Amino acid sequence: MVFRWTIRILFIDTDASGRIHYTSLFRYFEAAEIEFFRHIDSAHQYSELGFPRVHVECDYRSAIRCDDVLVIEVSVGRLGNASIDLRFLVLKDEVEVARGKVVIAGMDRSTQRARPLPDVLRERLEPYVAAI
Repeated sequence: MVFRWTIRILFIDTDASGRIHYTSLFRYFEAAEIEFFRHIDSAHQYSELGFPRVHVECDYRSAIRCDDVLVIEVSVGRLGNASIDLRFLVLKDEVEVARGKVVIAGMDRSTQRARPLPDVLRERLEPYVAAI
């Protein structure tokens, strides 16, 4: 199962070449992530836990320009004991234009150390594992 979120690229997110600035797609990934967690009713509602990003990557396959309408598919590549590997597939007109990954760690806010993900969060994420 994947979560799909649609967005139109804003002019402010493009560079002098007219294409999306390489860092901007990470903001779109974060927005898709927030909507995904809202969709599964787990919008980072765990006050004792922090969720720092410990790894990010993105491969661009084709040009993305201002006003392009993109569909970002979100799935879980790996669900670790204390981490979530989110995968992003970016489509323009149903053709892949980018692919990304963000690894999020579950961290105890008081100790600043890794902490297992809550069972309820794991249960809500499991249907999305290995979809992309």
